[in-house]
Amino acid sequence: MTYEQLLHAIKAACDVSDDVQVWVYGSQSILGTYPNPPSSITASIEVDVEPVNNPDAAAKIDGALGEGSAFHMAHGFYVHGVKMEGLVNLPEGWKYRTTAVEDPLSGGVKKGLCLEVHDLAASKISAFRPKDKDFVRTLIVEKLLDSSILMQRVREMSFDEKLKEDVIKWLEYTIENS
Repeated sequence: MTYEQLLHAIKAACDVSDDVQVWVYGSQSILGTYPNPPSSITASIEVDVEPVNNPDAAAKIDGALGEGSAFHMAHGFYVHGVKMEGLVNLPEGWKYRTTAVEDPLSGGVKKGLCLEVHDLAASKISAFRPKDKDFVRTLIVEKLLDSSILMQRVREMSFDEKLKEDVIKWLEYTIENS
């Protein structure tokens, strides 16, 4: 996904949900901080969003813009409308650190609030799936984040303690060997 595609996705999601702001989750939220990141971390053709003021409209977004929709077929990417509560583990205070990506065609009224890079990486690594480890490793290797801030955010998060220990060991090793 490109930055321009993210802008299009934000505008379309706002239009469908009758909202002026959407939370942008998942790997493509990196585009809020880095509009031109390495292609290895923007390979996804999906962006996860939730309307800020009308979260129940997430299903409308998924139906109109989701995988297999006419929008997907026409544009080669899709917008996954989801209610993220309980699905994504995020560090405390994440909402205050988002980066606003404004749709210029709406005069900046329609916005996507993208996860800050450290919050994104902490959320991804707390899932500890192979694709998430690859994503976070790339952020570390490419020096797109401050490793000490990432480590602090992970330590402050609430999730399974055994898994957290494994995540921290993996991060320490990856940071040291990058």
